[in-house]
Amino acid sequence: MKLVIVESPTKAKTIGKFLGKNYKVKSSYGHVRDLPTKKMGIDIKHDFEPEYTIPTKAKPRVEELKELADQAEGVILATDEDREGEAISWHLVSALGLDEKNIKRIVFHEITKGAIEKALENPRQIDLHLVDAQQARRVLDRLVGYELSPFLWKKVRRGLSAGRVQSVALRLIVEREKEIKNFQSEEFWTINLRLKAKDSAQEFEAALTEKNGEKIEKTVTLKLFAGDYKTRQTIIVDKKTADEILANLKGAAYKVANVAKKETLRTPPAPFTTSTLQQAAINILGFSSKQTMSIAQKLYEEGHITYMRTDSVNLSMESMLAAQKVIASQFGKEYTLENPRFYKTKSKGAQEAHEAIRPAYPEKTPDELKEALDNNQYRLYRLIWNRMMACQMQPAKFASVKVDIAAENKENKYLVRANGSTLIFDGYLKVYGETTEENILPPLEIGNTLDLVDVISNQKFTSAPPRYSEATLVKVLEENGIGRPSTYAPTISTIIERKYVDKNEEKRLYPLEIGTLVSDLLVDHFPDIVDTKFTANIEEDFDAIAEGKREWVPVIRDFYGPFHKNLAEKTKEVKKEDYQEKLDRKCPDCGGDLVVKFGRFGKFIACSNYPTCKYTEKTAEEKAEAEEYKGVICEVCGAPMVVKRGRFGSFLGCSNYPECKNIKKIEKKTGVKCPKCGTGEIVEKKSKKGRLFYGCNRFPDCDYAVWNKPTGETCPKCGSLLVFAAKGKVKCSSKECKFEK
Repeated sequence: MKLVIVESPTKAKTIGKFLGKNYKVKSSYGHVRDLPTKKMGIDIKHDFEPEYTIPTKAKPRVEELKELADQAEGVILATDEDREGEAISWHLVSALGLDEKNIKRIVFHEITKGAIEKALENPRQIDLHLVDAQQARRVLDRLVGYELSPFLWKKVRRGLSAGRVQSVALRLIVEREKEIKNFQSEEFWTINLRLKAKDSAQEFEAALTEKNGEKIEKTVTLKLFAGDYKTRQTIIVDKKTADEILANLKGAAYKVANVAKKETLRTPPAPFTTSTLQQAAINILGFSSKQTMSIAQKLYEEGHITYMRTDSVNLSMESMLAAQKVIASQFGKEYTLENPRFYKTKSKGAQEAHEAIRPAYPEKTPDELKEALDNNQYRLYRLIWNRMMACQMQPAKFASVKVDIAAENKENKYLVRANGSTLIFDGYLKVYGETTEENILPPLEIGNTLDLVDVISNQKFTSAPPRYSEATLVKVLEENGIGRPSTYAPTISTIIERKYVDKNEEKRLYPLEIGTLVSDLLVDHFPDIVDTKFTANIEEDFDAIAEGKREWVPVIRDFYGPFHKNLAEKTKEVKKEDYQEKLDRKCPDCGGDLVVKFGRFGKFIACSNYPTCKYTEKTAEEKAEAEEYKGVICEVCGAPMVVKRGRFGSFLGCSNYPECKNIKKIEKKTGVKCPKCGTGEIVEKKSKKGRLFYGCNRFPDCDYAVWNKPTGETCPKCGSLLVFAAKGKVKCSSKECKFEK
């Protein structure tokens, strides 16, 4: 009997189906060794030697695997093919006391019978370069976390944390918030016309584009911290100018100056990488990055998709040929390609040997697997399957028409443009892509005279760059080479869980006060740690280690020396008061300055002479909240209830504590009646994972809940509550109803 060890029980179960009685497949349940939790565990003086320990919860599993390994003819390590998977195999060798001569390392990109058999035929040794790259990341991140976090405790408050990648992600969000705050919105006007040909009833729309040869609008690029943001400038800057042009256009003569017709092709996007999968799942399915990767992990371990941590857009020839057969049978021969379509990876440091994320069996359609998957797994699998099929289908074809119209009066010459398009062949849009709106223009020829039906001017204002969503943050992290596929989701989860960042109703990320404070402090005193280029260069160093081009210890030494020296200097130099807001009031007890401090449960006002003077008071926000709930009586003992703060926010507690321990939630009401029970009210709540949702305040008697904030109106189609959606839209809360406005 040969022992096969993987890291996941689901993966073990799937692989076990493909192997015969001569194999026993067991799971390590992840890492069996790690750095200790209560100390740094790195010997800095002796080449940063890590001290690995077996966690208490892993010890029974290690003993079981050790016993099975002793009885086995040989041990096969089949952990994931990335650096972390390689490190898990390496740790297993040490923890189980395995003889390296008696073990085999196998890797595969998909959990299919063919892939497993091929891997067993081509075993290899553990790749120590990959192990060193993972070890370097772990050691460097531990050094940053264990040395920089205590600095934050001393200068801001206890319990804060800093990390190499998370701090850069936090800075991106904080800097974007500052860019939004500092953005100067400018007024501009657009002018649109409705025209029709002589002796024709069909009207069409056109937009004013030029005045006397000068373009009405120009694209302007704003240089932002994380990249460029394109906005626009216009020569129509006020109502007076717009009215003058409006008067000119009303008295102008209109004639077709040029007609350009052409056929355009729209090619499908590349198959999914980790980054693009997360972006699409967030935008299309409403999943978070963490949720997306959790679902994808299950799909991979159950053998439905290929490995989900990848930055490559390559596809195997077998999968592309299989896709052509599926496309022909499902959609028709006209949708197939003569030759497979290949894509080029744009991601920095992409591992070209890997494959993109695709169905393990392209012939298994989403509907065939629907019964075997839960709803979220089905939706994500359908997204992956559709994208893979689309990338191997014919492009969509459009007939495009551009009509330039001269509008002239005695004083000025204007150019008006109308664009039309019709879909000739849907191609890949059959399975993947947004619905296309056709704009059909009437038949027009050069020299045709036109009648003006109406001309309208609209006042608008330039908009600030938008806050990041999880999708756009993942995109900018990838574009700047910050982190790798396995780090995007945990990085975003960390800064949300640490209460540095939160999401608004449109699921956009914005910094909380403590997040802004931490980011500003790190930017001021540790600019390298939160610099995008510096962090990207570290990632390139890790890649070089993985490729055997660099040793890991010198990389850590080059980083740690300057970092530690700067930290020692800043610990002495930076004062806590430098990052405390000073109030224009004196302490009533000792006459010292009053300052705003951050505690475990939020802000409070305290004397700057602490610990000599221990005076504290509530902030204006807390006082207003206390006043709002003044007069609430404890139903247990009759004493007044008072507002208190805990780790989950404000709550009402009995003033007779500890004799009476009655507490009540403070509800953030929406003013919307519960549509299910008819008596409760919809209030704002938070899930165990910190995600905002809205539910009935009579829970558990009534379990009505929705993710988005209700508007108070009902859907005209089905009667369900309408809720606020992204981009200022309103949609129906019912999954079955597609109403949106």
